[in-house]
Amino acid sequence: MNSLTLLWIIFWVIFIGVSALDLFVITHRHTAVGVKSALRWAGIWIALAFGYAGAIYFLHPSGHELGLLFISGYLTEYSLSVDNLFVFILIFSILGVPEHAQPKLIKLGIYLSIALRILFILFGIALLQRFHWLLYGFGALLIWTAWKMLTSDEDEQVDPRKNILHRLASRFFPLHDPGPESHRLLVSHGGRLCITPLFLVFLVIGSTDVLFAIDSIPAIMGITQDPFVVLTSNVFAVLGLNSLFFALRGVMGMFHFLKHGVSIILFFIGVKMLAGAYAPVEEWFKAHSFVSLLVIGLVLLVSIVLSVWHSRTYPAVAGPADPHGS
Repeated sequence: MNSLTLLWIIFWVIFIGVSALDLFVITHRHTAVGVKSALRWAGIWIALAFGYAGAIYFLHPSGHELGLLFISGYLTEYSLSVDNLFVFILIFSILGVPEHAQPKLIKLGIYLSIALRILFILFGIALLQRFHWLLYGFGALLIWTAWKMLTSDEDEQVDPRKNILHRLASRFFPLHDPGPESHRLLVSHGGRLCITPLFLVFLVIGSTDVLFAIDSIPAIMGITQDPFVVLTSNVFAVLGLNSLFFALRGVMGMFHFLKHGVSIILFFIGVKMLAGAYAPVEEWFKAHSFVSLLVIGLVLLVSIVLSVWHSRTYPAVAGPADPHGS
């Protein structure tokens, strides 16, 4: 058995194990998940990702390079995923989704996101292998996304009820609300199969996942086009977001500068992709793969430190306290 096959086996064992734990333990608790408990679970998933990076480092023949690329890709995609969770929280708030129904929708959204990312990764790698010049288009897209993210109004809110899938489904399919305690997406009512308000929320989350995947795939492609690193770092970044959701819901105010940090990372990757048109620059970044990790890690660290400072200096705008303690 070669090292790459062994790493794939380890990856799938971790993926299945984490998924089973997320599906049958965390999301089926009878008590609410508090911020401290959710952060502990999120820490476990992060530790698993870094542990897997260590496995790449020691087991793969090119582990020194691929391990750094994996961590760079993981940190980039994880920061983007955290930003995406804020959007989900906003959607739940605007559409009035009951708290008990949110874990199921987040869980469905996460696995839909994994499926979309795998599909887009395979499609994107195939395109880049055939049309390498698309890499520069991806770079320009990342710079535009970074600028749009950085200059968007802090208080600007997009009404998910204007989502086209939400509007089409509510217009063309029979809708029945089984009550606030229901977790179902589809119900039988009056002899007809009807969609529920939660189904409309899932459509909004699903269509949002597509946009997120379109944004995130060019980001990881700007770091590496190695299929193994791209796919595993992406999936690891999405795993465990169900736990992180509960933590972010309680400490949203502590991430005031996350958007700025993510936009700087996207800008850096976009510029690096465009600069790669000049062969010596491309070769320099390939020979110094630690530079991307250093920039990404430093930007995230500064944004977190500034966010913590802001939440302590201006506590009135910080997120709500954890009502569940642990």
